[in-house]
Amino acid sequence: MPTPKKGTRFGGSPAHQRLIISNLATALFEHGRITTTEAKARVLRPHAEKLITKAKKGDLHNRREVLKTIRDKSVVHTLFTEIAPTFAERPGGYTRITKLNPRKGDNAPMAVIELVTEAYSPKAPSTKKVEAAAAPVEEAPVEETETAEAPAEETEVAAEETEGAEAPAEETEVAQDKTEG
Repeated sequence: MPTPKKGTRFGGSPAHQRLIISNLATALFEHGRITTTEAKARVLRPHAEKLITKAKKGDLHNRREVLKTIRDKSVVHTLFTEIAPTFAERPGGYTRITKLNPRKGDNAPMAVIELVTEAYSPKAPSTKKVEAAAAPVEEAPVEETETAEAPAEETEVAAEETEGAEAPAEETEVAQDKTEG
């Protein structure tokens, strides 16, 4: 008997689990979004993303690999001709899981898993922000050093004046102690 896989199984044999995932993936690619339980959506996500990555490559070998999972040829054709070209620039993250209210009958946590439709934009703007933030920091210390020098001189002069003023105060305290004692 084969060792069961780690994690959740959907109440059946490993073959039944593969069929459930296959049917969910077929429905996802056929309709673009499906409503299922959170556990099934979480298990489906990596399988669906691997199938989309194979479809992006587009060669015969990958088409046959996808056909092992998705038996419906029309859905495979849709995956290779319509879905994969929309994700050509996206390096991953083709699906999105959104949580819903629990199912009415058995209170099972539900979710919608859908294909991402937004256009992909690389993270180039974030690097510009880092460079822009680094440039003013270099200019700011130059201005601060000029303004910081003037108060430093004033504080040194003020410190010398206070030292001279404090000395007689200490002498008077010592003198008061001698008279008291």
